[in-house]
Amino acid sequence: MKKLALLLSLAASPALAATGPFFSLRNTDFVVLLGFLLFIGILVYFRVPQLIGGLLDKRAEGIRADLEEARRLREEAQEVYASYERRQRDVKTQADEIVANAKREAIAQADKAKADLAASIQRRLKAAEDQIASAENEAVRAVRNSAVQTAIAAASEVLRQQGVMSDRSAGIDAAIDEVSARLH
Repeated sequence: MKKLALLLSLAASPALAATGPFFSLRNTDFVVLLGFLLFIGILVYFRVPQLIGGLLDKRAEGIRADLEEARRLREEAQEVYASYERRQRDVKTQADEIVANAKREAIAQADKAKADLAASIQRRLKAAEDQIASAENEAVRAVRNSAVQTAIAAASEVLRQQGVMSDRSAGIDAAIDEVSARLH
């Protein structure tokens, strides 16, 4: 369908309607050709193709500069991305080290707390044993004192019942003489 429309539009063009010799000003094809050549001449005289070429070159340079800038930005972005990946790995490594150190410190603190608890228990056991020994010694001393007092009371009673005062004086004098004889 498109081909048929194109063919019909070319067949109905004014160029095919021209009559007469080709190099005549009455021939529209020749006039159009002259006008076209004049137009091209004017364009070349005013250097329009060179201006258009210069503009296209400037445009191409701008596009090249934009492409170079895009490449440079891409490389910078890749460097920044690689830097962030390195930082992320470093941070992850540091975090793992911190967690490992925290676990080691927690285990060390727990071991220290166990050792301190055991030492505290030993000190308390020793203090309790010392208190028990002290209580035993006081009890033994109290029993001895009580026994001594009871023995003195019993001896006093026995001596009172056994002898008279003169006999006691004679026994005391004899003991004094014996002590002085041994000392000299």
